[in-house]
Amino acid sequence: MLVERAAAEREKWVAAINTTFEHIGGGLRAILTDQNKLVVAVGGVTALAAGIYTTREGARVIWAYVDRILGQPSLIRESSRGRYPWSGLLSRSMSSLSRSNRNSDLTKAANGFGDVILNPSLHKRIEQLASSTANTKSHQAPFRNMLFYGPPGTGKTMAARELAQKSGLDYALMTGGDVAPLGSQAVTKIHQLFDWAKKSNRGLLLFIDEADAFLCERNKIHMSEAQRSALNALLFRTGDQSKDIVLALATNRPGDLDSAVADRIDEVLEFPLPGEEERFKLLKLYLDKYIVKAGEKKRKWWLPFFRRKQQKIKIQGLTDEVICEAAAKTEGFSGREIAKLLASIQAAVYGSKECVLDASLFREVVDYKVAEHQQRKKLASEGGAV
Repeated sequence: MLVERAAAEREKWVAAINTTFEHIGGGLRAILTDQNKLVVAVGGVTALAAGIYTTREGARVIWAYVDRILGQPSLIRESSRGRYPWSGLLSRSMSSLSRSNRNSDLTKAANGFGDVILNPSLHKRIEQLASSTANTKSHQAPFRNMLFYGPPGTGKTMAARELAQKSGLDYALMTGGDVAPLGSQAVTKIHQLFDWAKKSNRGLLLFIDEADAFLCERNKIHMSEAQRSALNALLFRTGDQSKDIVLALATNRPGDLDSAVADRIDEVLEFPLPGEEERFKLLKLYLDKYIVKAGEKKRKWWLPFFRRKQQKIKIQGLTDEVICEAAAKTEGFSGREIAKLLASIQAAVYGSKECVLDASLFREVVDYKVAEHQQRKKLASEGGAV
Protein backbone atom coordinates (compact mmCIF):
# COMPACT_ATOMS: atom_id res chain seq x y z
CA MET A 1 0.00 0.00 0.00
CA LEU A 2 2.84 2.40 0.81
CA VAL A 3 4.60 1.59 -2.46
CA GLU A 4 1.40 2.09 -4.43
CA ARG A 5 0.66 5.39 -2.65
CA ALA A 6 4.19 6.68 -3.35
CA ALA A 7 3.93 5.63 -7.01
CA ALA A 8 0.59 7.40 -7.37
CA GLU A 9 1.97 10.57 -5.78
CA ARG A 10 4.98 10.49 -8.11
CA GLU A 11 2.78 10.02 -11.17
CA LYS A 12 0.62 12.96 -10.08
CA TRP A 13 3.63 15.34 -9.78
CA VAL A 14 5.12 14.11 -13.07
CA ALA A 15 1.81 14.74 -14.81
CA ALA A 16 1.59 18.25 -13.29
CA ILE A 17 5.11 19.09 -14.43
CA ASN A 18 4.49 17.78 -17.92
CA THR A 19 1.24 19.75 -18.17
CA THR A 20 3.01 22.96 -17.05
CA PHE A 21 5.79 22.60 -19.59
CA GLU A 22 3.27 21.72 -22.31
CA HIS A 23 1.43 24.97 -21.61
CA ILE A 24 4.68 26.96 -21.61
CA GLY A 25 5.87 25.28 -24.79
CA GLY A 26 2.49 25.85 -26.42
CA GLY A 27 2.56 29.53 -25.52
CA LEU A 28 6.09 29.97 -26.87
CA ARG A 29 5.18 28.05 -30.01
CA ALA A 30 2.13 30.25 -30.55
CA ILE A 31 4.19 33.41 -30.11
CA LEU A 32 6.95 32.24 -32.42
CA THR A 33 4.57 31.04 -35.13
CA ASP A 34 2.22 34.05 -34.95
CA GLN A 35 3.96 37.20 -36.19
CA ASN A 36 1.50 39.60 -34.53
CA LYS A 37 1.89 37.99 -31.11
CA LEU A 38 5.69 38.00 -31.50
CA VAL A 39 5.72 41.74 -32.30
CA VAL A 40 3.48 42.49 -29.31
CA ALA A 41 5.65 40.41 -26.93
CA VAL A 42 8.91 41.96 -28.10
CA GLY A 43 7.41 45.45 -27.98
CA GLY A 44 6.08 44.92 -24.45
CA VAL A 45 9.44 43.69 -23.12
CA THR A 46 11.25 46.57 -24.86
CA ALA A 47 8.81 49.15 -23.48
CA LEU A 48 9.16 47.73 -19.97
CA ALA A 49 12.98 47.86 -20.13
CA ALA A 50 12.92 51.39 -21.60
CA GLY A 51 10.53 52.55 -18.85
CA ILE A 52 12.72 51.17 -16.08
CA TYR A 53 15.89 52.67 -17.60
CA THR A 54 14.24 56.07 -18.25
CA THR A 55 12.82 56.24 -14.72
CA ARG A 56 16.17 55.37 -13.16
CA GLU A 57 18.19 57.82 -15.26
CA GLY A 58 15.58 60.56 -14.89
CA ALA A 59 15.59 60.20 -11.11
CA ARG A 60 19.39 60.34 -11.15
CA VAL A 61 19.44 63.51 -13.27
CA ILE A 62 16.80 65.21 -11.10
CA TRP A 63 18.60 64.28 -7.89
CA ALA A 64 21.91 65.52 -9.31
CA TYR A 65 20.25 68.85 -10.10
CA VAL A 66 18.72 69.09 -6.61
CA ASP A 67 22.08 68.17 -5.06
CA ARG A 68 23.88 70.83 -7.13
CA ILE A 69 21.38 73.54 -6.17
CA LEU A 70 20.67 72.66 -2.53
CA GLY A 71 23.41 70.25 -1.53
CA GLN A 72 26.75 70.79 0.14
CA PRO A 73 29.66 71.57 -2.22
CA SER A 74 32.05 68.71 -2.92
CA LEU A 75 35.02 70.71 -1.61
CA ILE A 76 33.57 70.74 1.93
CA ARG A 77 34.92 67.91 4.07
CA GLU A 78 33.21 68.81 7.32
CA SER A 79 30.49 71.27 8.27
CA SER A 80 28.17 72.10 11.15
CA ARG A 81 25.43 72.72 8.57
CA GLY A 82 23.49 69.77 7.22
CA ARG A 83 24.18 68.53 3.73
CA TYR A 84 20.69 69.74 2.72
CA PRO A 85 18.51 72.52 4.21
CA TRP A 86 16.10 69.97 5.70
CA SER A 87 18.76 67.65 7.15
CA GLY A 88 19.69 67.86 10.82
CA LEU A 89 16.66 69.96 11.86
CA LEU A 90 16.06 67.86 14.96
CA SER A 91 19.73 67.78 15.99
CA ARG A 92 20.08 71.55 15.49
CA SER A 93 16.97 72.24 17.55
CA MET A 94 18.21 69.99 20.35
CA SER A 95 21.65 71.62 20.26
CA SER A 96 20.11 75.08 20.46
CA LEU A 97 18.17 74.04 23.56
CA SER A 98 21.30 72.74 25.27
CA ARG A 99 23.66 75.46 24.02
CA SER A 100 23.40 77.55 27.18
CA ASN A 101 24.26 74.58 29.39
CA ARG A 102 27.13 73.58 27.12
CA ASN A 103 28.53 77.08 27.07
CA SER A 104 28.45 77.25 30.86
CA ASP A 105 30.26 73.92 31.03
CA LEU A 106 32.89 75.19 28.59
CA THR A 107 33.55 78.29 30.65
CA LYS A 108 34.06 76.13 33.70
CA ALA A 109 36.46 73.78 31.88
CA ALA A 110 40.16 74.27 32.43
CA ASN A 111 41.11 74.12 28.76
CA GLY A 112 38.10 75.87 27.25
CA PHE A 113 38.75 74.48 23.77
CA GLY A 114 37.76 70.83 23.87
CA ASP A 115 40.70 68.52 23.24
CA VAL A 116 43.28 71.26 22.62
CA ILE A 117 45.36 73.04 25.26
CA LEU A 118 46.58 76.42 24.09
CA ASN A 119 49.17 78.83 25.36
CA PRO A 120 47.45 81.22 27.83
CA SER A 121 48.11 84.30 25.71
CA LEU A 122 46.89 82.56 22.54
CA HIS A 123 43.86 81.24 24.42
CA LYS A 124 42.99 84.75 25.57
CA ARG A 125 43.45 86.13 22.04
CA ILE A 126 41.06 83.55 20.54
CA GLU A 127 38.50 84.28 23.25
CA GLN A 128 38.69 87.96 22.30
CA LEU A 129 38.31 87.10 18.60
CA ALA A 130 35.27 84.93 19.35
CA SER A 131 33.65 87.75 21.31
CA SER A 132 34.43 90.39 18.69
CA THR A 133 33.19 88.13 15.87
CA ALA A 134 29.89 87.53 17.68
CA ASN A 135 29.44 91.29 18.21
CA THR A 136 30.37 91.95 14.58
CA LYS A 137 27.58 89.63 13.43
CA SER A 138 25.01 91.23 15.73
CA HIS A 139 25.91 94.73 14.49
CA GLN A 140 25.94 93.71 10.78
CA ALA A 141 29.57 94.83 10.41
CA PRO A 142 32.08 93.15 8.04
CA PHE A 143 33.99 90.17 9.39
CA ARG A 144 37.77 89.99 9.78
CA ASN A 145 39.73 87.21 8.06
CA MET A 146 42.29 85.17 10.00
CA LEU A 147 45.51 83.25 9.45
CA PHE A 148 46.55 80.40 11.76
CA TYR A 149 50.11 79.19 11.32
CA GLY A 150 52.35 76.83 13.22
CA PRO A 151 53.67 73.24 13.24
CA PRO A 152 51.27 70.37 12.47
CA GLY A 153 49.14 69.05 15.32
CA THR A 154 49.10 72.23 17.42
CA GLY A 155 45.30 72.61 17.42
CA LYS A 156 44.60 75.02 14.56
CA THR A 157 41.58 73.10 13.27
CA MET A 158 40.13 72.51 16.74
CA ALA A 159 40.58 76.16 17.67
CA ALA A 160 38.81 77.29 14.48
CA ARG A 161 35.92 74.93 15.18
CA GLU A 162 35.56 76.14 18.75
CA LEU A 163 35.91 79.78 17.68
CA ALA A 164 33.01 79.36 15.24
CA GLN A 165 30.87 77.71 17.92
CA LYS A 166 31.58 80.41 20.51
CA SER A 167 30.91 83.12 17.92
CA GLY A 168 27.55 81.61 16.99
CA LEU A 169 28.62 80.96 13.39
CA ASP A 170 28.32 77.90 11.19
CA TYR A 171 31.56 76.06 10.46
CA ALA A 172 32.89 74.48 7.26
CA LEU A 173 36.26 72.85 6.57
CA MET A 174 38.02 72.31 3.26
CA THR A 175 41.57 71.29 2.37
CA GLY A 176 43.73 73.15 -0.09
CA GLY A 177 45.06 69.88 -1.51
CA ASP A 178 41.57 69.03 -2.87
CA VAL A 179 41.64 71.93 -5.35
CA ALA A 180 44.49 70.89 -7.65
CA PRO A 181 42.97 67.52 -8.73
CA LEU A 182 39.83 69.34 -9.94
CA GLY A 183 41.72 70.85 -12.86
CA SER A 184 39.57 73.15 -14.98
CA GLN A 185 36.56 72.50 -12.71
CA ALA A 186 38.29 74.16 -9.72
CA VAL A 187 37.04 77.67 -10.56
CA THR A 188 33.43 76.49 -10.81
CA LYS A 189 33.69 74.56 -7.55
CA ILE A 190 35.13 77.55 -5.69
CA HIS A 191 32.31 79.81 -6.89
CA GLN A 192 29.77 77.15 -5.84
CA LEU A 193 31.46 76.97 -2.45
CA PHE A 194 31.18 80.72 -1.80
CA ASP A 195 27.60 80.83 -3.12
CA TRP A 196 26.69 78.03 -0.68
CA ALA A 197 28.51 79.74 2.21
CA LYS A 198 26.59 83.00 1.68
CA LYS A 199 23.29 81.15 2.21
CA SER A 200 24.03 80.61 5.90
CA ASN A 201 21.66 82.67 8.03
CA ARG A 202 24.04 82.71 10.98
CA GLY A 203 27.20 83.52 9.04
CA LEU A 204 29.87 80.94 8.27
CA LEU A 205 33.51 80.46 9.21
CA LEU A 206 35.23 78.87 6.20
CA PHE A 207 38.38 77.12 7.41
CA ILE A 208 40.90 76.23 4.67
CA ASP A 209 43.48 73.76 5.97
CA GLU A 210 46.79 73.42 4.12
CA ALA A 211 46.02 76.74 2.45
CA ASP A 212 49.48 76.96 0.90
CA ALA A 213 48.63 73.97 -1.34
CA PHE A 214 46.72 76.22 -3.76
CA LEU A 215 47.16 79.75 -2.40
CA CYS A 216 50.92 79.85 -2.94
CA GLU A 217 52.81 82.45 -4.98
CA ARG A 218 51.49 82.71 -8.54
CA ASN A 219 54.94 83.14 -10.06
CA LYS A 220 56.04 79.62 -9.11
CA ILE A 221 57.04 77.52 -12.10
CA HIS A 222 55.32 74.28 -10.98
CA MET A 223 51.92 75.98 -10.56
CA SER A 224 49.50 74.95 -13.30
CA GLU A 225 47.16 77.30 -15.13
CA ALA A 226 44.16 75.68 -13.42
CA GLN A 227 45.69 76.40 -10.00
CA ARG A 228 46.32 80.02 -10.95
CA SER A 229 42.71 80.32 -12.08
CA ALA A 230 41.49 78.81 -8.80
CA LEU A 231 43.62 81.25 -6.82
CA ASN A 232 42.29 84.17 -8.87
CA ALA A 233 38.73 82.96 -8.27
CA LEU A 234 39.24 82.96 -4.50
CA LEU A 235 40.89 86.39 -4.62
CA PHE A 236 37.92 87.69 -6.60
CA ARG A 237 35.40 86.35 -4.04
CA THR A 238 37.38 87.76 -1.10
CA GLY A 239 38.25 91.14 -2.62
CA ASP A 240 35.86 93.02 -0.30
CA GLN A 241 35.27 92.40 3.38
CA SER A 242 32.24 90.15 3.77
CA LYS A 243 29.33 90.30 6.21
CA ASP A 244 28.55 86.61 5.64
CA ILE A 245 31.85 84.70 5.61
CA VAL A 246 34.87 84.60 7.92
CA LEU A 247 37.86 83.24 6.01
CA ALA A 248 40.30 81.36 8.26
CA LEU A 249 43.47 79.98 6.64
CA ALA A 250 45.78 77.43 8.25
CA THR A 251 49.29 76.65 7.05
CA ASN A 252 52.65 75.35 8.24
CA ARG A 253 54.49 77.66 5.82
CA PRO A 254 52.98 81.16 5.91
CA GLY A 255 55.82 82.52 3.77
CA ASP A 256 54.59 80.48 0.78
CA LEU A 257 51.23 82.28 0.61
CA ASP A 258 50.62 84.66 -2.28
CA SER A 259 51.05 88.32 -1.38
CA ALA A 260 47.47 89.07 -2.48
CA VAL A 261 46.19 86.37 -0.12
CA ALA A 262 48.22 87.80 2.75
CA ASP A 263 46.68 91.19 2.00
CA ARG A 264 43.22 89.73 2.74
CA ILE A 265 44.28 88.67 6.27
CA ASP A 266 43.32 90.89 9.20
CA GLU A 267 44.37 88.73 12.16
CA VAL A 268 47.48 86.51 12.35
CA LEU A 269 47.77 83.93 15.14
CA GLU A 270 50.78 81.70 15.75
CA PHE A 271 50.18 78.23 17.19
CA PRO A 272 53.50 77.16 18.74
CA LEU A 273 54.39 73.76 20.12
CA PRO A 274 53.05 73.31 23.66
CA GLY A 275 55.30 74.23 26.57
CA GLU A 276 55.92 71.99 29.57
CA GLU A 277 52.85 73.25 31.43
CA GLU A 278 50.63 72.73 28.39
CA ARG A 279 52.11 69.26 27.83
CA PHE A 280 51.28 68.34 31.45
CA LYS A 281 47.68 69.44 30.91
CA LEU A 282 47.51 67.54 27.62
CA LEU A 283 48.82 64.38 29.27
CA LYS A 284 46.18 64.70 31.98
CA LEU A 285 43.48 65.38 29.41
CA TYR A 286 44.26 62.40 27.19
CA LEU A 287 44.99 60.15 30.18
CA ASP A 288 41.42 60.78 31.27
CA LYS A 289 40.12 60.22 27.73
CA TYR A 290 42.05 57.09 26.75
CA ILE A 291 42.63 55.41 30.12
CA VAL A 292 40.21 56.55 32.83
CA LYS A 293 37.13 56.77 30.60
CA ALA A 294 38.11 53.98 28.21
CA GLY A 295 35.08 51.89 27.28
CA GLU A 296 32.56 54.38 28.70
CA LYS A 297 31.38 55.54 25.30
CA LYS A 298 27.61 55.16 24.97
CA ARG A 299 26.74 52.25 22.72
CA LYS A 300 23.56 50.87 21.24
CA TRP A 301 21.51 48.78 23.63
CA TRP A 302 21.84 45.53 21.68
CA LEU A 303 25.66 45.53 21.34
CA PRO A 304 26.38 44.11 24.85
CA PHE A 305 24.49 40.95 23.84
CA PHE A 306 26.88 40.32 20.93
CA ARG A 307 30.17 41.73 22.22
CA ARG A 308 32.26 40.91 25.19
CA LYS A 309 32.20 43.60 27.85
CA GLN A 310 35.31 45.78 27.69
CA GLN A 311 37.65 45.35 30.62
CA LYS A 312 38.15 48.38 32.83
CA ILE A 313 41.72 49.70 33.05
CA LYS A 314 43.15 49.89 36.57
CA ILE A 315 45.64 52.65 37.41
CA GLN A 316 48.24 52.02 40.10
CA GLY A 317 50.97 54.38 41.32
CA LEU A 318 50.59 56.89 38.49
CA THR A 319 51.08 60.17 40.35
CA ASP A 320 51.35 63.75 39.14
CA GLU A 321 55.11 63.54 39.63
CA VAL A 322 55.32 60.75 37.05
CA ILE A 323 53.19 62.78 34.63
CA CYS A 324 55.38 65.87 35.23
CA GLU A 325 58.41 63.74 34.42
CA ALA A 326 56.77 62.68 31.15
CA ALA A 327 55.90 66.30 30.35
CA ALA A 328 59.56 67.25 30.72
CA LYS A 329 60.69 64.35 28.50
CA THR A 330 58.23 65.13 25.68
CA GLU A 331 59.74 68.48 24.75
CA GLY A 332 59.02 69.23 21.09
CA PHE A 333 55.86 67.07 21.01
CA SER A 334 52.74 68.54 19.45
CA GLY A 335 49.28 68.05 20.88
CA ARG A 336 48.55 65.37 18.28
CA GLU A 337 51.73 63.49 19.19
CA ILE A 338 50.77 63.52 22.88
CA ALA A 339 47.34 62.16 21.98
CA LYS A 340 49.04 59.36 20.00
CA LEU A 341 51.37 58.74 22.96
CA LEU A 342 48.40 58.10 25.27
CA ALA A 343 46.77 55.93 22.59
CA SER A 344 49.98 53.85 22.54
CA ILE A 345 49.86 53.56 26.33
CA GLN A 346 46.27 52.35 26.08
CA ALA A 347 47.32 49.71 23.51
CA ALA A 348 50.17 48.59 25.78
CA VAL A 349 47.77 48.23 28.71
CA TYR A 350 45.33 46.16 26.66
CA GLY A 351 48.27 44.01 25.54
CA SER A 352 49.14 43.13 29.14
CA LYS A 353 47.52 40.28 31.03
CA GLU A 354 46.27 42.20 34.08
CA CYS A 355 45.04 45.32 32.17
CA VAL A 356 46.79 47.54 34.73
CA LEU A 357 48.61 50.80 34.08
CA ASP A 358 51.39 51.46 36.55
CA ALA A 359 54.26 53.94 36.62
CA SER A 360 56.79 51.53 35.12
CA LEU A 361 54.65 50.73 32.06
CA PHE A 362 53.83 54.43 31.63
CA ARG A 363 57.54 55.38 31.73
CA GLU A 364 58.45 52.53 29.35
CA VAL A 365 56.02 53.66 26.66
CA VAL A 366 56.95 57.33 27.12
CA ASP A 367 60.68 56.56 26.73
CA TYR A 368 59.97 54.51 23.62
CA LYS A 369 57.88 57.25 22.00
CA VAL A 370 60.45 59.93 22.91
CA ALA A 371 63.20 57.89 21.22
CA GLU A 372 60.93 57.40 18.22
CA HIS A 373 60.31 61.16 18.06
CA GLN A 374 64.04 61.90 18.14
CA GLN A 375 64.69 59.36 15.40
CA ARG A 376 61.98 60.93 13.25
CA LYS A 377 63.52 64.38 13.71
CA LYS A 378 66.93 63.02 12.77
CA LEU A 379 65.59 61.43 9.58
CA ALA A 380 63.80 64.68 8.68
CA SER A 381 66.96 66.73 9.17
CA GLU A 382 68.97 64.28 7.06
CA GLY A 383 66.35 64.45 4.33
CA GLY A 384 66.48 68.25 4.41
CA ALA A 385 70.26 68.19 4.18
CA VAL A 386 70.13 65.98 1.11
